[in-house]
Amino acid sequence: MKADQVEPNFFEKVYEVAKQIPYGRVTSYGAIAKFLGTARSARMVGWAMNASHAMEDVPAHRVVNRKGLLTGKFHFDGTNLMQQLLESEGIKVVDNQIVDFDTHFWNPQQINSEN
Repeated sequence: MKADQVEPNFFEKVYEVAKQIPYGRVTSYGAIAKFLGTARSARMVGWAMNASHAMEDVPAHRVVNRKGLLTGKFHFDGTNLMQQLLESEGIKVVDNQIVDFDTHFWNPQQINSEN
């Protein structure tokens, strides 16, 4: 890194990972934290997602808890916006939980293997 470049902060790193989640796929707060080398920081990833709602290029709706629950849904405008966004991408949600979560799960570790 050059001296005039600034190291991105944790939230910015989270957003860069979230931007790479493919359409119709989801990941978890913990998977992002682990990918960033901070496995015990899932809650901080959640805080980053909560702070990202004004950023249209960050698909925060694609980040859920490790069981596929829409734990961040109350941070979206409207009661069911997170679910509606996921369903518009073909992901079925029942009782605030993604159906066939393992099928839709995207592991950020794939970023390195795809390049």
